[in-house]
Amino acid sequence: MKLSRIALAVALLPAANLYAADKIEEAIKLSETVVTANRTAEDRKDATAAVTVFTRADIDRLQPTNVADLLSRVPGVQIQQSGGRGSTTGVFVRGTKTAQTLVLVDGVRVGSASAGGASLQHLNIEQIERVEVLRGARSAVYGSAAIGGVIQIFTRRSAGEGLQARVRVAAGNKGVWERSAGISGGNQDTRFNLSASLDEMSGFDRTNKSYNSDADHDAYRNKAISFSLSHAFNEQLSAGINVLDQRGKTQYDNPFGRYDPSIPPYGASVPSQPYDEYAVSSTSVFAELQANEQLTSRLELGHSEDKASSYDKLFAGRDDFDTYRDSVAWLNTFALNTQHTVLAGIDYTKDKLHSTEDFEKDSRWNQAVFIQHSYKGEVFGTQLGLRHDKNQQFGSENTWNAALSLPVGQSNEFVLSYAEGFRAPTFNDLYYPMYGNPNLKAEKSKSYELQLRSQLADTIRLETSIYQTKIRDQIQYQANNDLRNVEARINGFEASLQHEVFAAQGALNLSLLDARDRKTGHQLPRVDKRTLSYDLDKQLGAFAVGGTWRLASKSFNDAKNNQKIAGFGTMDLRGSWQATQDLGLDLRLANIFDKAYTRAMYNYDGKNYGYREDRFTVLLGMTWTPNL
Repeated sequence: MKLSRIALAVALLPAANLYAADKIEEAIKLSETVVTANRTAEDRKDATAAVTVFTRADIDRLQPTNVADLLSRVPGVQIQQSGGRGSTTGVFVRGTKTAQTLVLVDGVRVGSASAGGASLQHLNIEQIERVEVLRGARSAVYGSAAIGGVIQIFTRRSAGEGLQARVRVAAGNKGVWERSAGISGGNQDTRFNLSASLDEMSGFDRTNKSYNSDADHDAYRNKAISFSLSHAFNEQLSAGINVLDQRGKTQYDNPFGRYDPSIPPYGASVPSQPYDEYAVSSTSVFAELQANEQLTSRLELGHSEDKASSYDKLFAGRDDFDTYRDSVAWLNTFALNTQHTVLAGIDYTKDKLHSTEDFEKDSRWNQAVFIQHSYKGEVFGTQLGLRHDKNQQFGSENTWNAALSLPVGQSNEFVLSYAEGFRAPTFNDLYYPMYGNPNLKAEKSKSYELQLRSQLADTIRLETSIYQTKIRDQIQYQANNDLRNVEARINGFEASLQHEVFAAQGALNLSLLDARDRKTGHQLPRVDKRTLSYDLDKQLGAFAVGGTWRLASKSFNDAKNNQKIAGFGTMDLRGSWQATQDLGLDLRLANIFDKAYTRAMYNYDGKNYGYREDRFTVLLGMTWTPNL
């Protein structure tokens, strides 16, 4: 697939009057729209997929520490950190693995081609405008990795016409300092935003003690900058660019120590003090053409990098794992009439891995075409999509999805859906020395779901889902470097209740999961059977108060269910005061009962070394938004 051919095709599209230029950029500011479900802006009520949306207003109200903290509020989403802020973070959507969920930043695929997951722990919350979380397979629209769902993160955008500035400083215990500044503005045709931030933390000891070298505090540093610019050239054509760059250093513990082969007779583990230097970035360029009332065409070019260099203070040398990914997408939306819409597109991605390890293969491309038809009538609605992928290593793969929506009265709607997914193994899965298995097959899934959406009252909305996902050839680590394909089955139920009580805004989210290896019957590793979260916030004039309560049941660290991870419960409190029109203060008290808990552990020499999560933390912040 040649980029020049795609660009030429877009340039030759007919021009006509504008009806909604740059729909996605407009939708990012709105809470009742969604982009991720079908890669185009639409009313959230029209999306057949289960989607949760966080706007910038939600982020400011909830005061999350990071992206992982925000995502933990989504029903069916579980977060597994390895020692608090800046540590390796896993996202398990509906019982699937981290690598089985696609992560996008401004429409661009991000993540490691070696490890498989995205470095969500390094995405600074101050650089984010909006987060959308789609739960359930979406490979017919997105291709590989969208088995569990899709998480899309949009970087900061202009707050409106004219110039707006913002400066924020926050400090907390464990040596936490947060500083950020930004300026945005524009007019009817042009909008821009420029933001920068610096987060630092002296940290805490992230694991139970093994070696003396392991008993130190593990620090974290994150420098980030984002830039967005969009411009409407005329009534038909708009274009823009979005850039996000984050880099820094994170320290961590290695309870295993470091293997030294020179120690007789067979080598041995010795103390270590590891740390990583990382750089995570994404760049997206788009052009959108409203050809006529019926046709909108959008061309997207993307480039992302996920680079990590591992060092050890007690040893020389380093290990590099650098991913470079290029992508092209051409999306065409045909509004045939008020009821029928067709989405057709072309995708192309190429991954390149640079590493100090010797991988048998370190690059591959994937190209795809897809089409999806949506119908929205008064009595029922339908959606049918089909995609054909051609992968350089794993050949051709067809996936499809279908949905039927049935309104019941004015306040209820049932959505019955079926979706397929697939994921190609990562380079680590296939070729990592002493670990990879070059005989692994690509993962394939089938998902069935029934949703009920009910507007119980003007201020009460209930959304529930019951689903089953079957995964054939799931790639699962067993033990002793045994990586193999297994059969998995996930049954789940989730519910989200949004309500207002005595002018307080609440959100109750529940998830019940039964995720198992179909052959052994064992629970899939690091998947909680039950999770519950509750957010409650109230505005009191210039003051606002709120809290978050979270519960999670036990899980297992290993495929054989021998290593138990205990459940936990935490409570957070928050408050804010808009002291003047330009100056606001906020206070966050996290884990107020100082609960000690872990979400991941490693077993070595018969001992479990749990990665500690943050205990009680305090963060006091000040935000200044001067009137320019």
